[in-house]
Amino acid sequence: MRINPLRIKHHASRVFKEVFILMKVIIDRFEENYAVVELSDKKTVDLPLELVPEGGKEGDVLDITIDYEETNKRKEEIENLMEDIWKE
Repeated sequence: MRINPLRIKHHASRVFKEVFILMKVIIDRFEENYAVVELSDKKTVDLPLELVPEGGKEGDVLDITIDYEETNKRKEEIENLMEDIWKE
């Protein structure tokens, strides 16, 4: 499945940053410890309830995004930690 990302400015904690919406899924139903979500190609997959935002209900649309700013920040933090470990 080819995904066409949408570049948006996301407001979080009064700071604007760029994120890419890669996929929208629709909550179809809930079963035991997961939500069954429908993908854009009409296939369904199980999503652990821990990944469903609080208050999510059947019919809600969820955006799955990649936050490149946060990814790069964490990558840099890990690299710095690794450098500190190897210096000791």
